[in-house]
Amino acid sequence: MMTRQGRICVIGSGYVGTVVAAGLAHIGHNVIGVESDVYKLGQLQLGFAPFHESGLDDLLAEGLASGRLSFRSDIGGAMAESEIVYICVGTPQSPNGEPDMTDVINVAVEVALHVDGHVLVNKSTVPGGSGRWLSSLVEESTPYGVDASDRFSVVSNPEFLREGSAINDFLRPDRIVLGSDSERALDIMVDVYRPVIEAADPAVPVVRTDLVTAEVLKYASNAFLATKISFANELARICELMGADVCRVTEGMGLDRRIGSEFLSAGLGWGGSCFGKDTAALAATARAYGYRAQLLEAAIAVNQDQRSHVIELLQRHFYTLRGLKVTVLGLAFKPGTDDMRDSPALDVVQRLVGHGCFVSAHDPGISNLPEHPEVKVFGDPYRAVRGVKAVIIATEWPLYGQLNLSRLSRQAPGALLLDARNIVDPMMASAAGFHYQGIGRELQSLGDRRQARLRVAH
Repeated sequence: MMTRQGRICVIGSGYVGTVVAAGLAHIGHNVIGVESDVYKLGQLQLGFAPFHESGLDDLLAEGLASGRLSFRSDIGGAMAESEIVYICVGTPQSPNGEPDMTDVINVAVEVALHVDGHVLVNKSTVPGGSGRWLSSLVEESTPYGVDASDRFSVVSNPEFLREGSAINDFLRPDRIVLGSDSERALDIMVDVYRPVIEAADPAVPVVRTDLVTAEVLKYASNAFLATKISFANELARICELMGADVCRVTEGMGLDRRIGSEFLSAGLGWGGSCFGKDTAALAATARAYGYRAQLLEAAIAVNQDQRSHVIELLQRHFYTLRGLKVTVLGLAFKPGTDDMRDSPALDVVQRLVGHGCFVSAHDPGISNLPEHPEVKVFGDPYRAVRGVKAVIIATEWPLYGQLNLSRLSRQAPGALLLDARNIVDPMMASAAGFHYQGIGRELQSLGDRRQARLRVAH
């Protein structure tokens, strides 16, 4: 169904755009990626992503070698050889919680100068109603006048890519969401994704709907997952007060198929470029229509409070924090990435520095913190903890759950191990010589219950 040499144009080479461009080339399409930043463009043309994402460099190299993938800076030239144009630019959160649409506007105005029968696919995360707004903006910016609406169609195709597993999420999605007022445009997009849809058994579900519904669906999905995590953290605070183990509580809850175990882990809370921004944007949209989204506002508040709670746990143990030597294990907002946008771990580092602590850190994907030169980032976790009084596990890298706790304890004798991701066995940490503190769990009651279970088993 595609024409013009079967080419697709992808504008923007951030996390989403680069994965989309490489993924579309991998499933057989001819793709031109457009990037205005000269340095990023040079990296991409050599087959290197301007950020860390497992397997992405290999996918870029494959696309470039096959000739199905190329990168350039000229939108007009790329559109002249394309039928479909993906818009994959950032919409960062503004101070009032609403997304900043500046980049979308700039791209729309540029696209309007070259639009000629194109399907414009909005992959950027935008508020409900933005598809129709984008259509009007392009119409007003074209040189064709009032008849411009006949020269393009707009499709909302929200992304559900997780950093660290983005390639798998693109090639093996849970669903593909397509929203448009044009049935022809929807048919074209189903054809684009047909290799992905038919590769799965059963086939990947395709949600065909209108523009606004597709846009709200994206926000609603992330807001629900964020709320689920915040619920687990609210529950953790209650468990701490009552002497219960939140890990056992949520494990039991997750066995109920109506609830499920994913995103029900208590800890330091969520971060990154999506959950906070999308949840705040949905709440801001509600306010714009005169409704207060109290549940969403509470989810955001609980998440922020969880970062403060880690500092409070330290204060309960040490009383005063000034001069305390602390190591933070993990800096990225989640494992599998070097992204520190709205990272809870980085927030904790900043708070510790603000309290006068001497902070060291380790992260498998991060070698320095330019904004905090006073924080020494070590390449080895055992060296990072040498001589400290407290160790905080702030990112759930698998490495930290597999550390030799006895060796770690010898580097920091008698230290507090504040497991803010609940990935270490409390009894093993205690046996290794640490004072253990998790989130939503209390060591003595855990030990008592474990001994009780052993007595019952025998």
